[in-house]
Amino acid sequence: MRRRAFITLLGGAAAAWPLAARAQQPERMRRIGVLMNAAADDPQPQAHVAAFRHALQQLGWTEGRNVQLDVRWAGGSAEAYRRYAPELVALAPDLIVAAAVPSVAAVQAVSRSVPIVFTQAIDPIGAGAVATLSRPGGNVTGFMQFEYSLSGKWPELLKEVAQRVTRVGVLRDPSNPAGIGQWAVIQAMAPSLGMEMTPILVREADEIERGIANFARGPNGGLIVPVSARAISHRQLILEQAARHRLPAVYPYRHFVTLGGLISYGPDLADQYRRAASYVDRILKGEKPADLPVQAPVKYELAINLKTAKTLGLDVPPTLLARADEVIE
Repeated sequence: MRRRAFITLLGGAAAAWPLAARAQQPERMRRIGVLMNAAADDPQPQAHVAAFRHALQQLGWTEGRNVQLDVRWAGGSAEAYRRYAPELVALAPDLIVAAAVPSVAAVQAVSRSVPIVFTQAIDPIGAGAVATLSRPGGNVTGFMQFEYSLSGKWPELLKEVAQRVTRVGVLRDPSNPAGIGQWAVIQAMAPSLGMEMTPILVREADEIERGIANFARGPNGGLIVPVSARAISHRQLILEQAARHRLPAVYPYRHFVTLGGLISYGPDLADQYRRAASYVDRILKGEKPADLPVQAPVKYELAINLKTAKTLGLDVPPTLLARADEVIE
């Protein structure tokens, strides 16, 4: 090889070395904190986190390669929120995914700078999480669970599936800020449906059991279970008590019906976590939460359990069955 050609070849190879070295460097590892409002042993929120993970992977974020997830489970406990929020912030995450308004509030009490993408939020403006839905401002954005007006659907559905119901026990968690708005809408619907609403507290298991038993002593009763972390954590007990006392009940999520509940209407929560992954992707790539509008649900589900209806001696109207997204026979 001629000397000049050799030097040229050598120079070209040397110039390529930095490019090759950069190409072989591992991707920057990004860190995402996840603060859930449910218990770690609850399969339903576990499925939501799995949906989030899968959606992230579809967007090019693979755990162990370019992203790390740190998940904490608060289980609706104020003490757990106070413990896990500082713990996640101390890990210096690129952002935190917060399930429901209490998770957002817990993180904001520790940091006003770490980006937050929320899911399952009810009234994020009233809770002070965002300034407006279209321009959230600050470091927070995400996905609303529903607007309070949805709560009016529950007594309507209960009356439609069980026309004899005139007394309704509403299982309320007084520590849940969103419960105030849900209760107000449900009460406002009562007169037009010929119903009388009675609150039943859902703080502890024995309180639920005693409250439903006392309510069931009267005739023509039914139950409404609004959204709350405690209602979800006690759902098996609530379902058992509704069946034991033969009370028609309407629930906020489809999984209550798959476990034996009569009827449910509410958002598809797994879809919220899939959509949250898209906002996480955009923020990790440089966009700001303040510029990403808060989004409402795009998928609601009506589910009916015909086995439970038969047990309660109810004939579900064909018009209601026709509207259902899922019917369990």
